[in-house]
Amino acid sequence: MNDDNAGNNAISEDNMTTTITSVINVELDQDGHLCDHTLWTPDIAQQLADTLDVKLETEHLQVLQQVRAFFIKFNHAPATRPLIKWLQKTLPDHDISNQKLQQLFNTGLVARHVNRLAGLPKPPNCL
Repeated sequence: MNDDNAGNNAISEDNMTTTITSVINVELDQDGHLCDHTLWTPDIAQQLADTLDVKLETEHLQVLQQVRAFFIKFNHAPATRPLIKWLQKTLPDHDISNQKLQQLFNTGLVARHVNRLAGLPKPPNCL
């Protein structure tokens, strides 16, 4: 992390990274995903969720934690179908569906944005 940009939202044109500084300085790639997924915290997730006008509640954070568990287990960010199947298996009381995730996270690009909010890379099949 670089403290040179503390207090600023900076975009560096040479490596196309963005720094979020409200809570902590973190580097984002050109698609808005954390460059280092190990720096993820619920506070960073909320900063990222602010771009979707979403206030993260307990259910959101449970979903994000399970998305991170998928990444740890399978070593890649889940696409939509595997994401939904995984969440249905690991969070059976939440009645997970694509429509529910769209509503919960205020986006039609569920896999892309849920992975982004979970601090993970963009799934390989996402545009």
